[in-house]
Amino acid sequence: MGFATSGSFPASLVPAPVQNALASNYLNFADGSSNWAQQYLPELYEQEVERYGNRTLSGFLRMVGAEMPMTSDQVIWSEQNRLHVAYKTAYLPGAPATSILIDLSTTGPVDSTGAATASASCAIKVNQTIMYSDTATGLIVGKALVTAVSAPVANIVTLTVVPYAAAAINASFTGLTTAGDMSVFVYGSEWEKGSDDAALTSITPEFQEYNNSPIIIRDKYRVSGSDASQIGWVEVATEDGTSGYLWYLKAESETRLRFEDYLEMAMVEGELAGHTVVPTGWTANINLKGTQGLFAAIEARGNVYQGFAGAAAPGSGAMADFDEILKNLDKQGAIEENMLFLQRQTALDFDDMIAAMAGGGFASTASAGYGLFDNEEDMALNFGFSGFRRGSYDFYKTDWKYLNDASTRGMSKAIDGVLIPAGTSTVYDQMLGSNIRRPFLHVRYRASETEDRRYKNWITGSVGGAYTSGVDAMNVHFLTERCLVTQAANNFVLFKAV
Repeated sequence: MGFATSGSFPASLVPAPVQNALASNYLNFADGSSNWAQQYLPELYEQEVERYGNRTLSGFLRMVGAEMPMTSDQVIWSEQNRLHVAYKTAYLPGAPATSILIDLSTTGPVDSTGAATASASCAIKVNQTIMYSDTATGLIVGKALVTAVSAPVANIVTLTVVPYAAAAINASFTGLTTAGDMSVFVYGSEWEKGSDDAALTSITPEFQEYNNSPIIIRDKYRVSGSDASQIGWVEVATEDGTSGYLWYLKAESETRLRFEDYLEMAMVEGELAGHTVVPTGWTANINLKGTQGLFAAIEARGNVYQGFAGAAAPGSGAMADFDEILKNLDKQGAIEENMLFLQRQTALDFDDMIAAMAGGGFASTASAGYGLFDNEEDMALNFGFSGFRRGSYDFYKTDWKYLNDASTRGMSKAIDGVLIPAGTSTVYDQMLGSNIRRPFLHVRYRASETEDRRYKNWITGSVGGAYTSGVDAMNVHFLTERCLVTQAANNFVLFKAV
């Protein structure tokens, strides 16, 4: 009996003498019985499919801030307190009479965030005129002359007052007997003729001091010498503008892009450690430190607004919420130009609000100019901003990709957006010993004359031109040491979901 086939061909295949695709010599890649030594090779697409579009998230801090070097492990800055004297922890000793109590145990004069700072003594003085009101509504109001200020007793100061409207405090204040039920502020003074101010004391302003520390961010890409010598080309168009063919460094390119995103994401999400612990593998006595990122800084020292627009019909609930935010901005620094970086749903709420109110109080920033963008409309549009004006404020709105990306904040619904003031703030620099102007948001990185840690990149190993070790691989290292400085956080608003 003769051979049905010859050589190593499967029984189902009979080689044809000419290059014809016949049923007897067809190789099926799907049935698992064939391999790369088969007669016909598959059609291979060498171009990578960009199914996620531009995947990078960085650019936010470059748009709104700046980067500056520093040489220390810590950056310290001071911010102004409010100019006028006010207390939010006042109350009455009982039934309305002629005295007002102020609790100094947890609060002193109201500071720049609307909260208060601890104080050893009361800043209100004899013969000053004050206005007092209920904290709950602010609708019950009275005015009086201060005739005596007691020394603190268990952190409680007693103001003896003479109301202007009657001999005693109005009965409308009955029941306001708990610290915080009343608010008091000084609006002037009244003295008798020929009086002496010998007993008048001065008020020494106090700085609000804040600080932050840099963290070290690292990453690495590694490829062995064998893989580096196996040439395989892929046509790509990367997010950093590179296009063409890449060999094994395709993965290095993505590592670099991912690391650059980390530079920004760490500054936005950074948290200070709330406990003392040495992480596994760390040097003894080197505790987890952390750094204060943008979100943490706003939650600690800024304004947090929850449930913008709520569940109301599109545009209807957002208007009242937005005006409430404007009223709060009036109480803070009242920065004229502000930027809104929003996730998709909140951006749509703003669009619906503007559409619903078109011509009813909003004005296009085209008429007001594009001061933030050097008065160039095209420049503003290139950033993707749409601008509008409400009251005395200009707003530039854009989607923030970081809040929408499915592999970052798009996984969480906690943050809806952030309002950031444009321009610069005046602060006291401890190193220079003088007031300077800097962007409200800026990154400080470690650097000196011999070492710049803003963005370090180096290659080690014995592959790819590096001959630094006996390791048969190329290691591409990335490192930075930086922190974010969020100044005047009282002018920022963080939009959070309920």
